[in-house]
Amino acid sequence: MVRARDVAGAARRWVLMGWWWVLDYLFVLGWQVRALRRGADPAHYLRGEGARAPDVVLLPGVYEPWRFLLPVAERLRVRGHAVHLLPELAWNSAPVPAAADAVLGLLRDRDLRDVVLLAHSKGGLIGKHLMGRDEGRVRAMVAVNTPFGGSVYARWFPVDALRAFRPDDPTVMSLARDVAPNARVVSAYSCFDPHVPQGSHLPGARNVVLRTPGHFRALADPDLVGVVVSVLDDGP
Repeated sequence: MVRARDVAGAARRWVLMGWWWVLDYLFVLGWQVRALRRGADPAHYLRGEGARAPDVVLLPGVYEPWRFLLPVAERLRVRGHAVHLLPELAWNSAPVPAAADAVLGLLRDRDLRDVVLLAHSKGGLIGKHLMGRDEGRVRAMVAVNTPFGGSVYARWFPVDALRAFRPDDPTVMSLARDVAPNARVVSAYSCFDPHVPQGSHLPGARNVVLRTPGHFRALADPDLVGVVVSVLDDGP
């Protein structure tokens, strides 16, 4: 027999998750509005305060413009790192292999080596695809809430850019089979991610659970900067 206490506990849990979901969308709305404002210059972030190695390349998620990650970029720039934002990705709706090709081309054009990738969501799939053939240009990657195993919700969407995250998508499955880059990856993911319900645990990687719930709010988690700094200073 189901006890009333168990039912009440489950109800509270659902209410809490619903509230987390609301907070997540309010957060991403604010960041998207800020990202759409004019004025930021990608070149500004290439001049770190102190010229501290390594360089950092930011890879946003799907439908996230390059300005979306400016709050993260500024914190890294102040720490002394040159931060490469990639307007060339536009809204990051291209297929993962094509986006990885574009990023590799930019690394070649800028003669970048030994960089650290900081990626959100789809950006982590792009980064892992790139790391399989990066010509020694990528030291490591910190991936935040990346659907390495896909998302069961993706099949509900009629848009190709979102359906590409289906667990049975050929690119997702191919990346899951390729475990060689995993040792260079830190997968940092929320305790609750409404977009990736099965989580972002990556076998063979360093996996870090962030206390802040939400697919987007994790980018502002107070522990995330420490995770990134540890990789910048010591590797994954």
